[in-house]
Amino acid sequence: MKPYLINFVNALILIILGSWAYFTSLKPSLTALIPVFGGIVLLAITPGFKNGNKVLAHIAVVLTFVLLVGLIKPLTGAIGRSDTLGIARVAVMMLSSLEALIIFVKSFIDVRRSANK
Repeated sequence: MKPYLINFVNALILIILGSWAYFTSLKPSLTALIPVFGGIVLLAITPGFKNGNKVLAHIAVVLTFVLLVGLIKPLTGAIGRSDTLGIARVAVMMLSSLEALIIFVKSFIDVRRSANK
């Protein structure tokens, strides 16, 4: 999968699942919207990323990593509450972000290798 495409898919997953979690919560917290805002930023930079803007590509990598790490606390909270649906939502967001990071890094390595030839 192309890096800009996984960025787009990851952004949509973060926006949709993060919004779902916020709007279905009995006690919604603004911090629950962090994945949504991160997803919106990732979605906004996708066109520039697709056009080969390396700065936007690096921003996407850093933001995706920060979101992945930031989702650890919601996961532990959902596990602590035995919230199966919450665990599933956060796990899907984390897996999507991890997959995006793997594809980003692989893409950077491929670009570096092709430049050295």
